[in-house]
Amino acid sequence: MSNIQIISDGALDLSPELCKEKDIRVVPFYVSFDGEHYYKEIEEIGIRDFYQRMVDDPKTFPKSSLPAIQDYYDVFEEYAKQNIPMICICITRKFSGSQEAALNARTMILEEYPDAKIEVIDSIQDTVLQGLYVQEACRARDLGWDFDRSVARLLEIRESGRIFFTVGSIDYLAHGGRIGKLASLAGGALKIQPLITLREGEIFPSGITRNRRKAMQKVVDMTAAYLDEVKAKPGEYAFCIGYGYDMEEPKVFREMLADMIRTRLGIDEIPLYQIGATISVHTGPYPLGVSIVKRADYDAQ
Repeated sequence: MSNIQIISDGALDLSPELCKEKDIRVVPFYVSFDGEHYYKEIEEIGIRDFYQRMVDDPKTFPKSSLPAIQDYYDVFEEYAKQNIPMICICITRKFSGSQEAALNARTMILEEYPDAKIEVIDSIQDTVLQGLYVQEACRARDLGWDFDRSVARLLEIRESGRIFFTVGSIDYLAHGGRIGKLASLAGGALKIQPLITLREGEIFPSGITRNRRKAMQKVVDMTAAYLDEVKAKPGEYAFCIGYGYDMEEPKVFREMLADMIRTRLGIDEIPLYQIGATISVHTGPYPLGVSIVKRADYDAQ
């Protein structure tokens, strides 16, 4: 039995198979195409089916809804009854109220199980970057670190997280209310390829192109610049590629990154993770980018 149970909301965008392998308990988000009927992501609607509906009808703008307090309560209670400490990692609170729901559930659990140990962490991340961060929680647990040490290290490394990405269209960001600081990029253009950085829970514009291949190269360049900025060393960072509907494009993208990531980070095989419905309601079906976060075990005291 695990000494610590790692829990995350569904924004982590790791496959059910990987979550099972890593012993990550997922509290799913809900998604809807009509604003009335909501489905638990993965459990009630597969990500491939979700993307297909967006591709088949580009005028469809699906919505997402956060896990209910009861959803978190049910999961927390299961481990509280077994006296298993829990670390629950949630999507950045700047994008969702998921963490607030988890905190409310934690309060309710502690009233009934006062000895329960639950830490709810705002990851200040989302999508596959959150997935990388959650895997660092698993790394700490699997190294045998105790609860307090694991939590402290996770808080130390979280601000190192970055996503550099592009999307097929700015329309979904605009429709989902996430455009914010990206508004100036729109400029009335219909076919632009925006370049975006996520850091510390917020999205920031990083330029535009009109060509997908150039956008991919720009993301490579942005990644290299960040590695220079932080003076990244081999073994210091975890790294992955996140992608949407197109399953071949990320393989090409991986080849564009492979030599740099091998040399700079010591990573021979870059994992590919499909971005889930919770995030793609805002990015559309064609997000593509990279995520990077410091490893929990690198230079840890």
